[in-house]
Amino acid sequence: MRRHIAHGLAVFLCVASLGAAQGDSGSDRDPSSPVRQQPKPGIKAKQAKKSRPYQVGTASWYGSYFHGKETASGEAFNMYDLTAAHPTLPLGTHVKVTNLRNGRTLVVRVNDRGPVVEGRIIDLSYEAARELDLKKQGIQRVRLDLVEPPQTVAVLRPVARLQ
Repeated sequence: MRRHIAHGLAVFLCVASLGAAQGDSGSDRDPSSPVRQQPKPGIKAKQAKKSRPYQVGTASWYGSYFHGKETASGEAFNMYDLTAAHPTLPLGTHVKVTNLRNGRTLVVRVNDRGPVVEGRIIDLSYEAARELDLKKQGIQRVRLDLVEPPQTVAVLRPVARLQ
């Protein structure tokens, strides 16, 4: 008999707790007004999350030996362009490369496949390596972030009027 009473009491408490509302149920609020949550005193609003890097690892560079040779994208490699080789990113992707030793950043366009050396995540053109100041070291730890391609700005020149 005690078991049946305890069981019935437990079921009753579960059902009663499901029906208990926590806070304002909104039943007395005007349905057309927007719901606004006020921040609780002493609690700061959540700060914007910092973006997570696409990859962090070792970068290297390549230059004169490959200058003029065809890249995976079909264009000729120009060691003075801000380009890079990446094993998996789609060709044409723009990547912000940050040298983690000195904080310098640069946006490059992926136009080739590589690197071929195990453990490296990106091969930069000579010019990109020079601007990031990793040319002397040859390799450097970097952070890669995907970015939207830079917008090109059309320069409008006045047209001579016909008289």
